[in-house]
Parts: sequence; C-alpha cells; structure tokens
Amino acid sequence: MKLFGTDGIRGVANEELTPELAMKLGRVLAERIHETGAEKPFVLTGRDTRQSGTMLSMALATGLMAGGVDCANLSVIPTPGVAYLTRKYGAAMGIVISASHNPFEYNGIKIFSDKGLKLPDAVEEEIEERLTDPHYTPVPVDPKAIGQKKKDLPGIVDYEDYLVGLVDRDLTGTKIAVDAGNGALSELVEKVLTRLGAEVVAINTAPDGANINAQCGSTAPEKIQALVKDTGADVGFSFDGDADRIIAVDEKGQILDGDHILAICAKSLKAKGELDNTTVVGTVMTNIGLDRFLKEENIDLVKTKVGDRYVLEEMLEKGYVLGGEQSGHIIFSRYNTTGDGLATGLHLLEVMAETGKPMSELNALMTSYPQVLVNAKVDNKKKHAYEDHAGIQEKIRELEAKFKDEGRVVIRPSGTEPLVRVMIEGKDQDTLKTEAENLARYIEEVLQ
Repeated sequence: MKLFGTDGIRGVANEELTPELAMKLGRVLAERIHETGAEKPFVLTGRDTRQSGTMLSMALATGLMAGGVDCANLSVIPTPGVAYLTRKYGAAMGIVISASHNPFEYNGIKIFSDKGLKLPDAVEEEIEERLTDPHYTPVPVDPKAIGQKKKDLPGIVDYEDYLVGLVDRDLTGTKIAVDAGNGALSELVEKVLTRLGAEVVAINTAPDGANINAQCGSTAPEKIQALVKDTGADVGFSFDGDADRIIAVDEKGQILDGDHILAICAKSLKAKGELDNTTVVGTVMTNIGLDRFLKEENIDLVKTKVGDRYVLEEMLEKGYVLGGEQSGHIIFSRYNTTGDGLATGLHLLEVMAETGKPMSELNALMTSYPQVLVNAKVDNKKKHAYEDHAGIQEKIRELEAKFKDEGRVVIRPSGTEPLVRVMIEGKDQDTLKTEAENLARYIEEVLQ
C-alpha cells in the first residue's frame, strides 16, 4: 500500500495509521535529520483535536527520541502554526498529526522541512521505501545520545501574536461569525479576533475528540451561512480540522470559495503594488470565472496540479506572492509557507476595511461558472491509464469542441483513492452533469 498521498500519510487511526507505523516513521525521520549533519536537532510536533492525536504524536515522538532527536510537542495547534514556528524556532522539521477535513476516526501525518515546506515527492518516496522495507533496521543510537522532550517554547502564544500582527487595522464595529469545526482553531480564533477589536460569535469550539468536522466546519458551509444570517454578522469564517483552509461567507450568506478569495486579494494587492510579477497561482481546478476576472484586471494566472504543495512550489520558483485552491487553501508567501485559514480571513477583513465595501460587493468581483465533479471508480493501478487511452482522449476532445471557449474538461486521478475524477465546467448545470456522468461511466467501462 502506498503510504504518502497528496498531503502526507493518512488513514483510519489504529488500523491503517498505527502507533507502530508512527514510531517507525519517527526513527526514519531521525535518521534523515542526522544525515543532513544537523547539530543538536529538534523537531516540533503539533496536532488537531482528534482522539487519536495524542497516541500518534507520542508514538512519533518516541521514534524521534529513540533516533537521537529532541522533540517539542506543541499540543493542539493549526497546521500553519507548525509551519511558521518550525522556521521561527529553527527546528529540523515540523510534523502535524491531522487528517484535515476528514472524520475523526481518520488521522494523518504531515511533514514540513526546516524551511516550513512540505517535503518534495522524491523525499517522500525515499522515506516510504525505508518504512515499507521489511528488512529495515534502525541505526543504533548511543544511550547518551537519546533525544529528550524539549520544553520552554511559547508555541501557540507566538503563533497568536504572529496572526494579530498580520493586520494593522482596528476591527472595532465588525461582527464576525465563526465555525471552528471543533478543530485546531477552537480556542485560538476568538482570542485573535477579539484582540483586534472585533465582535465574535462562534460555534463548534468545544472539541471532544470525536466531533471534529462532524456536520460542521468548512465541509458543512450551511452552518456558517445560517449563523451569519441569524446574527447579522458582517462576514463569516468556517475552518477545517487543522485550519489550513477557510470557507468564507458574506453578510448575505453567500459563500466565498478559494477562487473568490483569490480574486479579492489579487485585486487588492495589485492596487497596493504588492502583487509581485502581477501573477496569481491556481490549479487545474481553478474556476474559469477567475481566469476571466484576472484577465480583465491584467493579472496573469498560472495553473499547477491539484495540491497546495504544488501551488507553493510554483510560487517559490517564480517569485509569486499569492496562490491557492478553490477548496480554500490560500498562500501568502510573504508570511507563511502553507495555507492558513485564519490568516486568509484576516486579509479579507483588511480588504473590507481598506475599501469600505461590504463582503457581498467584494464577493461579486468574479462570477463562478458551474462545475460538476463525478468520480469514476477504477483499479488503483489503472488510475493513470486514461492519459494514453485513445477512446477516452477522443471523448475529451469531443466535449472540449462542444463547449468551445465556454467550458472545459479536467480529468485527474485521486491522490488517495482508486478514483479518476471527471470535472466539467460550463454554463448549463444539467448538461454538465449528464456529460460528466457519461464520461465517468465510459472511463469505468474501458479501464476495468
């Protein structure tokens, strides 16, 4: 079984993602750190609120310390907090125990380098080779070199101060509705927003280990929509379990997905002369509506594979400062090396304050085209076979010719499941649904 997917290792806790695997991963990572020649290395670990998080983080720390690496446990903290603090404290790695938006029974392990970057595919493959090698034997560590638990790091306090420092605005008079999804932001989000002067109405801030993402947070946007309308809030923010992404809602209860957020932030940054190279980075799933809006604003759009790691790689390589995904992962590379849901929300509040416009007016900057996504179930080994299959490629060309410049077809394999995802975008929802279902069923038939 392949361990690393598009965002680290993920699986059902205690079944697929076991403490034994976490401990072995700790040993492998400790070896890699020592191979870099790092002196007195230490690793930061953090987690979301899942019941299995403590078990897995302790197992991981045991492996790291057995491998001669000190370990600092930051406890419950958003993923972007670990990425930021890894760089701030000079850690050799930052590791997050989280399965993001998935149900509580799942968990995952995300790894950041000393630069706060997700590991390249080639490095993950090398780590996976050692993890899956039945003959792997850890390098012996002298008893005097065994790692220790590192203490006295402010951790989440420093991350809170960092977030507050992102906005040079008094938010007094702004009412913000928040759905923390019973995740990693549950305790932090109100502290940050109230320190900036905002009035906050928050729900789902009482995690019990099993209620993370349970009909709440970014995967249940209807909850934040209702809260905004019921409380008369100026804006609403909804987060996933590890808070690296955001779904926002304007004062009318209309959703702002990642594409709309990119439109708002790109226009603002360009107006201030801060949109380096006048370019935004999206993915192949970016809505055609964002393409058209940015073109009108004389802003270029570059697209990568799906995954915020690929967005960031493009940003760093070409010197771009803004990028993200429709799902709400938005990266401001001047501040951090991964998507940060609350930081993105703070930037939206800043644009509202600077322009004096309600969020609904900012939300209307771009118009989204309907998109339909249908999954074709295929064997994992055949997920990429569509690329060279003449019949499938002919069907795609026929659809593209049918939609011309008013739509497009995107086919991509799932990073974690035995699926080929079929996305068709255009003007008529019913037509899109029919065509996407037909193409998905055809793919299933020919790739049996």
